[in-house]
Amino acid sequence: MQKNIAVLAGDGIGTEVVEQALKAVKAIEQRFGHRLSCTPALVGAAAIRNTGNPYPDETHNICMQSDAVLFGAIGDPEYDNDPKAPVRPEQGLLSMRKKLGLYANIRPVTAFKSLADISPLKARLIKDVDIIVIRELTGGIYFGEPRGRSDDGLTAFDTCTYTRAEVERIGRLAFGYARRRAKKLTAVDKANILATSQLWRETMQYLHGDYPDVELEFMFVDNAAMQLVACPKKFDVIVTENMFGDILSDEASMISGSLGLLPSASTGIYTSVFEPVHGSYPQAAGKNIANPLGAILSAALMFDAFDMPEAGQLIRQACEKSIEQGVVTIDISTGKTYGTSEVGDWIAAWLNR
Repeated sequence: MQKNIAVLAGDGIGTEVVEQALKAVKAIEQRFGHRLSCTPALVGAAAIRNTGNPYPDETHNICMQSDAVLFGAIGDPEYDNDPKAPVRPEQGLLSMRKKLGLYANIRPVTAFKSLADISPLKARLIKDVDIIVIRELTGGIYFGEPRGRSDDGLTAFDTCTYTRAEVERIGRLAFGYARRRAKKLTAVDKANILATSQLWRETMQYLHGDYPDVELEFMFVDNAAMQLVACPKKFDVIVTENMFGDILSDEASMISGSLGLLPSASTGIYTSVFEPVHGSYPQAAGKNIANPLGAILSAALMFDAFDMPEAGQLIRQACEKSIEQGVVTIDISTGKTYGTSEVGDWIAAWLNR
């Protein structure tokens, strides 16, 4: 099988973890005899420095010509410390989502048995937890207009907007995931306060008629945030709007014990993007300490999307073995600590065996 992959490593630790994911991709290519063409492209702060644009047209064209995008992270302290900067790395991420039509972010959250003791939650609470958080990506307050500041700078405003079509699109995707799993879907909103949430709830109720075999539960976002840490096993598939999904999926990462462990897939109209959920973590950049497993597991999701489930499962097994044998970075280590590149080399070697 032949596939074209756009590689957008981005900023900070993004470059380091994507390098390790590519080692796994290369090992899979050799083992299964696939032909995987990987083309690098600039995004984020690196793109601003080179082109003035955080998501250049050249990068977009490479993505459009690819079967998938392997993405690292975006963000740089130079811009974080200057909130008035007219061009910011994060604008590249939002632009990419919009231009590629990436309307859904899928984040699996799994409790690794061998890491039960390092999770902030008690082992009995996270045992056998297996959740998928589905976050709407192209609507809501992140994209709403108008937004801005008053002339005196003392007042700021943002607009949260959703259409029924946007909610129905993500809702059908979520019902589909629930139908293939435990047939349970939790829709998270704030319908007692927000008009957009009321639209979400009405639309999900309407869609439920097409999926009568799926149990649909509604939950306010504040309660959902509490239940995720108090009783995470009550969830299977969660669907929610952009900002709520951003916050809840990061909270859910603590079930696994580290943000560095979690992969994600952003699906859309033109192509899909696979990326770890962690940010650019500039404090760790260049120190060879970043956890590459989230990026490597994102590559596994990419192979699933390519209809190569055996390859995806093999990568997941390799990551589980590295955790079981203690070949891990400092964030999840309870003994000897390995560097980012050492973990990547170990997983590639395991895949080759």
